[in-house]
Amino acid sequence: MSAPDPVFTVRPGRPEDLAQVERIERRCFDDAWSRDTLYGELLSDRMRLCLMADRNGTVGGYLMAWRVVDRLHVLNIAVDSAYQRSGLGTLLLLEAVRDGASRGQLEITLEVRASNGGARSFYRRHSFEETGLRPRYYSDNGEDAVVMTARLADVVAAAETGG
Repeated sequence: MSAPDPVFTVRPGRPEDLAQVERIERRCFDDAWSRDTLYGELLSDRMRLCLMADRNGTVGGYLMAWRVVDRLHVLNIAVDSAYQRSGLGTLLLLEAVRDGASRGQLEITLEVRASNGGARSFYRRHSFEETGLRPRYYSDNGEDAVVMTARLADVVAAAETGG
């Protein structure tokens, strides 16, 4: 993994980001979320966390998560193909972990397609463990989802040691 592009900063998502988020979503996922769903996640409230990797008004990637009691549940991380493998996913993940830790959350969870070896490897490098399976989770093709979980402190420690 390369170091993150230093000119990208992480900021909260906002409804005005919808067009860029939707473009990235469509490029990254065969089962892309609808425009309305993406817009809903861009609205700020106590439960939602939406972060943008931004460079001079250009969104290079985003992370969407829900704050659920003592856990942060990642819904989606997507990085524009032009910036993949540049460290933006790590940058977004670490900012989400910092946000969760500041709110007293202890764990982070997510689901990933069983066939998505690249994503599963990315999360393992950041101290996630495969903790469950959701059979036939994805509606587009019935693929299983692998549940991955990590302690927030472990994700930070992995990043500090070059995870």
